[in-house]
Amino acid sequence: MPRQSISFSKPNDEWLKAQVDSEEYSSKSELVNDLIRQARQQQSKVDWLRAKLNKAEKSGFTNDSKEDILKQSKSLLNGEL
Repeated sequence: MPRQSISFSKPNDEWLKAQVDSEEYSSKSELVNDLIRQARQQQSKVDWLRAKLNKAEKSGFTNDSKEDILKQSKSLLNGEL
């Protein structure tokens, strides 16, 4: 696994230490990797939503109700469709 050297501000370093001390994570590296994974997942959802919005803007109007659109969107975000 590639090694990196990074610096944290004092408040961020203290927060990282507190998470490790609470045994939520075994190391700062594990915590930082988890935070990056979460950010990547969130970015994927944002990218998906942005693409859907762009496509929708280009496709025009729909006869679906607001409730149907919301239900479908939530299902897609949750990976159900």
